[in-house]
Amino acid sequence: MRLSPNHTKWVVVAGLMLACAVTFADGTRFSDITPLASSVGATADESAPITFGNPDFLQQSISDRSTQLFALKPNSGSWDMITLNETGPEKGRYLFTVFETDQSGVQRHDLLTGETDTIWYSPTLAGHVNFDPSFWTPWGTLIVGEESWCTNATGCTTSPYGRLFEFKNPVVAPAIFDPVGPNSNDGADFVHQKVIPRTSHEGIQFDRDGNMYFIDELNGGNIYKYTSAASFSSVKNGAADYFAAGQTFVLRVGNGNVANATGAYTWVPITTANGAALPGAIAITDTNGVTSVDARNTTNLAAFKGTDYQRPEDMQIQTVGGVDYLYVTTTTTNETYRLNLKKNTISVFADRLTINLATGVAVGTSLANVDNLAIDQDGNIYIVEDFAGGEGDDIWVAKDLNGDGDLADPSEGLARWASNGTLGSEFTGLYFDPFDKRRAWVNIQHPDSNNDRTIEITIP
Repeated sequence: MRLSPNHTKWVVVAGLMLACAVTFADGTRFSDITPLASSVGATADESAPITFGNPDFLQQSISDRSTQLFALKPNSGSWDMITLNETGPEKGRYLFTVFETDQSGVQRHDLLTGETDTIWYSPTLAGHVNFDPSFWTPWGTLIVGEESWCTNATGCTTSPYGRLFEFKNPVVAPAIFDPVGPNSNDGADFVHQKVIPRTSHEGIQFDRDGNMYFIDELNGGNIYKYTSAASFSSVKNGAADYFAAGQTFVLRVGNGNVANATGAYTWVPITTANGAALPGAIAITDTNGVTSVDARNTTNLAAFKGTDYQRPEDMQIQTVGGVDYLYVTTTTTNETYRLNLKKNTISVFADRLTINLATGVAVGTSLANVDNLAIDQDGNIYIVEDFAGGEGDDIWVAKDLNGDGDLADPSEGLARWASNGTLGSEFTGLYFDPFDKRRAWVNIQHPDSNNDRTIEITIP
């Protein structure tokens, strides 16, 4: 049996799997936990709302919405996905997140100074909505997108949303203060990349060849791939624009008519190599007069039929043995899928039949509304629930000991890694620092108190 890079020692006590931390030269790892037996109740202190499977993990609130508003920094709340500036001369210094509201924006937290600034803000209510993804590109920009689109058999022409934006200067864009006006964003280079078809955006990932994967967050939503017309090396060295032209494909298993299907898949093109709608595909002109391909409604047509999944949300790339694997959560069916991007196969990685390592039986309804995904520096996959804090909002770590892409083998399963006690909120945006294996961050989104927070998690 080939062991994956997972260094937690598991022992059997009364028939149950318990975790014991193994001592390393570099100390405790994030996967070194004893699985929590249950979710936690309401917290008395929203600045420290997390109970961990390892009591040695530390948590600190490093930014909160109330402080931002007091400083006259526009902030509509519902803080969502998190990323660092992963490349560039000051890589690792700035933490970015977005506002998933009817007046969306982008904020930047300086890990050196502790200052948090809003650096882009929708000039008007409903001008830009439901920013959810926040991902750093391999060439040094920030991608955000709108988790909002509509269904219409002939194409959605009643909405301006479903857009993907590239923030080209997020590190140096100036801070914005109230009152917000038409010139507030003048220092921000923020571009709608129209070559990406319209969907309800959330998960976005890049493989090592430069393909970009994205989803449509919908019951019956699809999985997509965009391939730039430019060479990836040219994009990364600044000689080409990744979004100037490219082709989008939808994932299809079989003929595409069986929902939630697994097995061999193909990528079915829905645009030309330059990004225009193929004959029969749907191009729409939105309420702002902007023309794009309508991914959602095109991939319901027989010629372009994609396999439907039930609220696909987040994505995560894992590289094992030189092969890229793409993980995708589906919230409605409480599943996490794994795509082998070399063999073009899709399988179920985790679901409610997966063993709960705290009990030794199937996790069942304890696993609810799976939403976000994250990966630590050891390659472990974390599954984050969208549930009510103080009632059952948890983060699970998957123990795939032999790295075969399922959790069905002996001693494998899901371990409840952390639980959120902030009432009305959900965990979102869990992100492990790629430069420091002892640090991670997670957002506490839309709490009843309206005071969203970013919590920094460290191992002493």
